[in-house]
Amino acid sequence: MFYKFKYTQSITFAFNNNYSLNKIKKYSMKTKQSFIINILAIVTLITLSVSCVSKKQMLYMQDIAAYNNTEVAHNNHTLQVDDILKISVGALMPEAAIPYNNLTGASVVANSIDVMKLDGYLVSKNYTINFPVLGELLVKEKTTQDLENDIKKLLVDGGYLISPNVTVRLLNAKVTILGEVNNPGTFSFTENNISLLQALGLAGDLTITGSREDVVVLRYLDGVQTTARIDLTSANFLSGPYQMVKPNDVIVVNPNSAKLKTAGYVGNITTILGITSLLLSSIILLTR
Repeated sequence: MFYKFKYTQSITFAFNNNYSLNKIKKYSMKTKQSFIINILAIVTLITLSVSCVSKKQMLYMQDIAAYNNTEVAHNNHTLQVDDILKISVGALMPEAAIPYNNLTGASVVANSIDVMKLDGYLVSKNYTINFPVLGELLVKEKTTQDLENDIKKLLVDGGYLISPNVTVRLLNAKVTILGEVNNPGTFSFTENNISLLQALGLAGDLTITGSREDVVVLRYLDGVQTTARIDLTSANFLSGPYQMVKPNDVIVVNPNSAKLKTAGYVGNITTILGITSLLLSSIILLTR
């Protein structure tokens, strides 16, 4: 309607100024072109306004130089409810340590992490495990190293073994990563420590629409849930308790402002361009 009004105005102007027929046609064509160019300019400005994210919002750890040669603090993870532990006991005479080891299944099959979980020691809601011969052991507020020392002391003091070797490993350490990442999901890890950045790497890094300034970490320890918001554009988190991931952490990457602006309307830039193309094609057909 607006275009027809402007078009009529232009033709009237041409007639009032005694333009020739060819000149009127050229003038009419210029009017159409001018209208289409104006529409393109408006759509381009709208697209840029909803998709624009500054360089400052995209770059990780922009003040990283301040943290060069700083000491890395590793996790001292305490055992939690539903942790599954693999406990191996060795001795100078291997036969003497057999009663203290779970030996169900063949050794080849036992190399499977899933089989080891089934044979592992599950931490109960009372923070205890049932260990052969020694019975119920309390593991609350203890690390795997603490439990190793406790079992070793019980075996020696009780006269069960001489100079035993005890190793404790957590079998079901995992981190869940959701939101604006390329590969969201739950990821298992066998290391004692992985960093927040390594965990995000497991999920394929943040997408272009993920907010580097708003990463939420949910942590559950000793019956208490804590939350934190991490700004990855700053390196400040490297000196805090969330530099390293703890087992069962949940990481949520929220969308950035550009994604939020488009979410309630047309979804993404590809959709905007598709709609723009359709509108321009319709305008050209209607104005021929």
